[in-house]
Amino acid sequence: MNPALRIPAEFVAPSTEDAHLPPFFEVGSFAFGKQSLLILLSVVIIAGFFLFVIRRRAMVPSKGQFLGEMGYGFVRNHLGRDIIGEKDFRPYVPLLFTFFFFILVNNLFGSILVLQLPTFAHPGSAYVVAAIAYVVWVFVGIKRHGFGQFMVKMTMPPNVPKILYVILIPLEFLSNLIIRPVTHALRVFATMFAGHMAIMVAAALTAFLATQVGGVLGIGGSIFGIILGLFIYFLEVLIQVLQAYIFTLLFAVYVQGALQEGH
Repeated sequence: MNPALRIPAEFVAPSTEDAHLPPFFEVGSFAFGKQSLLILLSVVIIAGFFLFVIRRRAMVPSKGQFLGEMGYGFVRNHLGRDIIGEKDFRPYVPLLFTFFFFILVNNLFGSILVLQLPTFAHPGSAYVVAAIAYVVWVFVGIKRHGFGQFMVKMTMPPNVPKILYVILIPLEFLSNLIIRPVTHALRVFATMFAGHMAIMVAAALTAFLATQVGGVLGIGGSIFGIILGLFIYFLEVLIQVLQAYIFTLLFAVYVQGALQEGH
């Protein structure tokens, strides 16, 4: 057989276990690992950046101040005022701001060399943030309308024959109050995990072709693997930004729906 076409042992793709690194230390059932460290780092980065850029509040802003004000203005105006409404949006701007930049930075960790781990690729992070969002908009709806009227809004769509409520009430209850928070979390988790795994597979395949196959097939395949990996990388950066936006946008939509009058 031509050595250039020799095929070695079959390629073994990275598994889900490879995406979860062992913890640095454990205390009982509590484990502190790379994911926990990156979450803490994200808080330091976000707080440090915005505290730094607003320290002087110049009339003619520096580049850092301009960037910070632009980010805040985007969340305040586009995700707050335009979605929730001019009358009600102000109390929710801090939470919208926190959701957007916290998810954004933690997602982008997956595209930074050495770090290379989007913390929302672990389901726990996504479920905690989605749970906070869920508690807030449900509380807001009950506070505005009372428990009974809020449940009516969530389970009884207007302008339908009353006989259909026998079917619609349980379906709407499951859709709005059970499935909605789950999908809110799964959307960001699933995309971050899938993108992280795709990059791992592309990198492992490239390394396998370059080091194990060799010859024309190995060189050609590794070049293709690099191109594929770069494509996935830039696509993942786009998705990381979009998922931070979509999560925060949906929270704003849920709050707006909880606040609006009528059904």
